[in-house]
Amino acid sequence: MSYNNPNTGSGSRTASGRFEFGRTHVVRPKGKHQATIVWLHGLGDKGSSWSQLLETLPLPNIKWICPTAPSRPVALFGGFPCTAWFDMGDISEDAPDDMEGLDASAAHVANLLSTEPADIKLGVGGFSMGAATALYSATCRVLGQYGNGNPYPVNLSAIVGLSGWLPCSRTLRNRMEGSHEAARHAASLPILLCHGLVDDVVAHKHGEKSAQTLSAAGFRNLMFRTYNGLGHYTIPEETDEVCTWLTASLGLEGSRSY
Repeated sequence: MSYNNPNTGSGSRTASGRFEFGRTHVVRPKGKHQATIVWLHGLGDKGSSWSQLLETLPLPNIKWICPTAPSRPVALFGGFPCTAWFDMGDISEDAPDDMEGLDASAAHVANLLSTEPADIKLGVGGFSMGAATALYSATCRVLGQYGNGNPYPVNLSAIVGLSGWLPCSRTLRNRMEGSHEAARHAASLPILLCHGLVDDVVAHKHGEKSAQTLSAAGFRNLMFRTYNGLGHYTIPEETDEVCTWLTASLGLEGSRSY
């Protein structure tokens, strides 16, 4: 797989060795605030790229929070630094998962959502590596804990992943087995996955396999949509589907049932 023109940075670490997250951009709801969604950008991108698009969507009841990932060395680029939610090499079932990076980003997302009012529905979405982080957050929510065992603190009501994949897919089913609570949460958590059939960065087969793995692990409220002719980007047809799905799944004002 390949990424073009990464937005490079210095790979700054804090004194504790943790990577610092970048600037967060917020899109305020234009109508009654009913839901808050953290939206995560792709590798080498920044939060403002997506906040500008999300602001144009006809979803007046949603507040969007668009953080920026830390700049860190990425194995895919031979250790060259760029904004990334976690370290990664090639996408494959055999590739090692950066559990520390995944947990740190999932915790950052949860912290952003934890201060929202109690009556507001919460969600996570993203594109490419951001979608992978959103799906990892979904597994943390269902299992009730991060990969390191610390408790996951927020209740998620919707997950959206565009052109992404599922990290830690090899171990998910084993971790789910034996937990009735995890099975119950998985069955009720709405997930929308969208993928372009001619994606040359994150191949369609990775998105399809991720959806199959999630379904086999008990995520029954899952929709996987394929777009013919779509590469590694988004199009109005896809964002329209996201709007319709979020409105129905979150019960937003003006929603219509399928």
